[in-house]
Amino acid sequence: MPINSFDTYPMSWKPNKKDLKRPFFLSIASLLEQDITNGFLAPGAKLPPQRELADFLDINFTTITRAYKICESKGLIYGVTGSGTFVAPNAARSIIISAEKISQNGIDLAFVASFEQSNHIVAEIIPKVVNKSYLEKLLNYSDPTGIPHQKRAGLNWMEPFGICSDPEHVAIVSGSQNALAIAVTALFKSGNRIVTDLYTYSNFIVLAKMFNIHLVPIAGDQDGMLPDELERQCRQTNIHGIFLMPSCCNPTTIMISDDRKRELTSVIRKYNLILLEDDTHVFLTAGIIPDYQQPMFNLLPEQTVYICGTAKSICSGLRIAYMVFGDAFRAKIFKAIFSINVKTSSLDAEIITELILSGKAAEIASRKKQWAQASNAIYKEYFLEHELTGHPLSFYRWLPLKRQYDATQMESDLERIGISVFHSNRFLSGKASSNQYLRIALSSTNTLDELRLGLEALKQYIIRHDME
Repeated sequence: MPINSFDTYPMSWKPNKKDLKRPFFLSIASLLEQDITNGFLAPGAKLPPQRELADFLDINFTTITRAYKICESKGLIYGVTGSGTFVAPNAARSIIISAEKISQNGIDLAFVASFEQSNHIVAEIIPKVVNKSYLEKLLNYSDPTGIPHQKRAGLNWMEPFGICSDPEHVAIVSGSQNALAIAVTALFKSGNRIVTDLYTYSNFIVLAKMFNIHLVPIAGDQDGMLPDELERQCRQTNIHGIFLMPSCCNPTTIMISDDRKRELTSVIRKYNLILLEDDTHVFLTAGIIPDYQQPMFNLLPEQTVYICGTAKSICSGLRIAYMVFGDAFRAKIFKAIFSINVKTSSLDAEIITELILSGKAAEIASRKKQWAQASNAIYKEYFLEHELTGHPLSFYRWLPLKRQYDATQMESDLERIGISVFHSNRFLSGKASSNQYLRIALSSTNTLDELRLGLEALKQYIIRHDME
């Protein structure tokens, strides 16, 4: 088709031909990335068909294909078979969730903290640790994967959750996010594909982008990811791994049922996938939820990296998590720890160890469960019309919205009235969804009265806008 016939032809994206430089596929990818990150192409916008764009630019079709693939690998765009190529929901903004992004002057219903009211118990233990006779041994480079007695304490902590291992197959790292980075570095290569829930932990989405890992979203229901959909995707695509949060998915609060764990494990085994099992919320589940039987690690120990963080259960500021794995992954994970961490603070790990062995950790976890129960009860008072699904003690709730909102605008509007909250678009691992939600943190306010004020303001905002 003659190029001039496109001069007045309506296209969603028309890069300036004068800006093209060789190699063209890199130049086109760069121009597309610039227009997305600068906001000229909105999230969800449909891009021109590849052949149409090739005709407009008077270049080879495969050049456009290569450019699109580069942008897809960066998480900027995604393709839907039979429908086209679209700008990713989070392509133009950072979705990293941290406390620094939260206004200090408002009510925090966004960042999921850890009911920090119990930190005085941790502070009371620290002098005992400092006075230990072997304090100096906690301050050097020795035992980079954790001192043996600290690992044994971690195994004691995880035993009620169903974990049975030994110190040689445990590593102490700097929190669950650090554990995920170590696992991805150790076990995956650039361009590998990891399946996730459609809505998943936003910082894992960012981590995948950093390591050029392609996330493949899989549909689910109230019991978790659908095994048939997982198998279908494995048949169609070369999948390398799977990321799950079985005890309480962040952000949806969904718990994977025991039957579903077994069904998923069967597919994971069949296709030899690497399972990253982030079980941070297992302390709220094991021994509390009747259906809980065991972690998926027990069903598939040689293909699983099990991660048990203590930020939510014991203390967020100490940044300690336990990684458990089989022989197949041991050497690679140890190598990645040396490369990324050198080692995690033995002093911090010793404080957690002392809390576990003294019984104070169990006391703290018990208090957090009580606060979670009280916070969820307050949430139900304000959003009674929505059935409380998912984990009953979750530190956050997943609120469905009745109408379509502009995610960025909604978060900004709420910020202006003193409420921080996160829209569901931050947690999308794939294409945009017609359903919208808010993830509402219940564990970050200083008091329950402050939580009530925040939920009341949020509810009134939603009521006003639903009536428009």
